Amino acid sequence: MGMSTVFSRIIAGELPGRFVWSDEQCVAIASIAPITAGHMLVIPRIEVAKFTETDDVLLSQLMKVAKAVGQACEVAFDAPRAALIIAGFEIDHLHLHVFPAWGDTELSFAKAHPATADELDAACERVRTALIELGYSAKVPTDMYHR
Repeated sequence: MGMSTVFSRIIAGELPGRFVWSDEQCVAIASIAPITAGHMLVIPRIEVAKFTETDDVLLSQLMKVAKAVGQACEVAFDAPRAALIIAGFEIDHLHLHVFPAWGDTELSFAKAHPATADELDAACERVRTALIELGYSAKVPTDMYHR
């Protein structure tokens, strides 16, 4: 596979991850350094570095998944909005940050903090439950630790 990013290794099952979504083109996993509880990363299965270089069909799918995950974040955490940030400076594999937000002050990676395993598990269960309630059960892996 050549240069395998940390995200490719998580998708391949070589590194642990908590999955809330899995389809043919992408996955959504919990961020280990959430800005707010429920912070998820929508990641294409193929390694593409920048959203500006992404195939339009794939980019459209990533945005649709980000929308669904965002809806689940709003429901699960009773948030007025879901925020979406595409930055990608830390890992050379496109990922969309989706998380519950209550205001502009949350739109900063300076607010990100490491979460405990229990906090991540609890946040994932809330998002997974909301995704199922919203009608996306076919895309929610049965076991959050497997894609």
